[in-house]
Amino acid sequence: MKLSREVKTAIIVLIGIFLFILGYSYLKSSSIFDDSKTFYAVYDHVGGLQAGTQVSINGLTVGNINSIKFKDTSGKLLVTFSVNSDFEFSKNSKAELFDTGIIGGKGIQIIPVFDGAAIAQSGDTLVSSVKPGITALVQEKLTPLQMKVEGAVSNADSLLMNFNTILDDPTKRELQEAIVGLNNLIQSFQTTSKAMNDLLENNKQQLDNSIKNVNNMTENFSKLSDSLAGAGLASTMKNLQTTVTSLNSILKKVESGEGSLGKLTKDEELYTNLANASRELDLLLQDFRLNPKRYVNVSVFGKKQKDYTLPENDPADNQ
Repeated sequence: MKLSREVKTAIIVLIGIFLFILGYSYLKSSSIFDDSKTFYAVYDHVGGLQAGTQVSINGLTVGNINSIKFKDTSGKLLVTFSVNSDFEFSKNSKAELFDTGIIGGKGIQIIPVFDGAAIAQSGDTLVSSVKPGITALVQEKLTPLQMKVEGAVSNADSLLMNFNTILDDPTKRELQEAIVGLNNLIQSFQTTSKAMNDLLENNKQQLDNSIKNVNNMTENFSKLSDSLAGAGLASTMKNLQTTVTSLNSILKKVESGEGSLGKLTKDEELYTNLANASRELDLLLQDFRLNPKRYVNVSVFGKKQKDYTLPENDPADNQ
């Protein structure tokens, strides 16, 4: 059967339209024969996410992003994406925006939830979330460090300014003089140290002899200690301690007035009697020395004994 020109033209137009739709679907990474589900997610910022980017579940590609447009005047972005119908998940699952590589690129991965809720159907809006990428994490960690570094630099700058203010010309001169004095002190210390080393080197033999003498003295002292220990020093000290204890006991009794010595030190009447007896004995001896005739009368030829005459100045009368 021969086709007319109009039929041929219609067939060509239909084939062109079909190829156009097929090409458009291919460019949008979608197929006109695909029975996948369409879902939505709302984000404040998509970070460069583009249409046609793959959508994955647990690392497996299950769909593509169809379009990205503003949801309303609030500036929020509505992302439309399709997912194969082979895998079912709860409508409480999350559509997470994440980095697909180290150097950039964004994608969406479905975090499936199996909580017994209703299965997500085509046209549902999933809960959106954003997973921080390496760049965001680095910026998050570096921001406090950057602030600290800036603060440290600012403090260092202020410190240097204050230091420059303090180091005026007189202070600089004084500091230079102090450094010169310190250098002189170090040189003097080096000279003294060298002299000390020379002195020790020149008198090394004498120092060795002195150290040997000290060692000999230590050994002799040790031997003396051993000798004293062997000679019964411990028992001698024990006897001395016993003697001191007995002496303390005697002195205690004397202080309390016990015994003759105690009564002598405590009894005032006995002391007075002894003092009077001593005085009378002294008078007797003195009278015997001055007047011997009162006590001794010797007659050689039988001469009559003369009567004793009391002297005018009798020492006993002066007492």
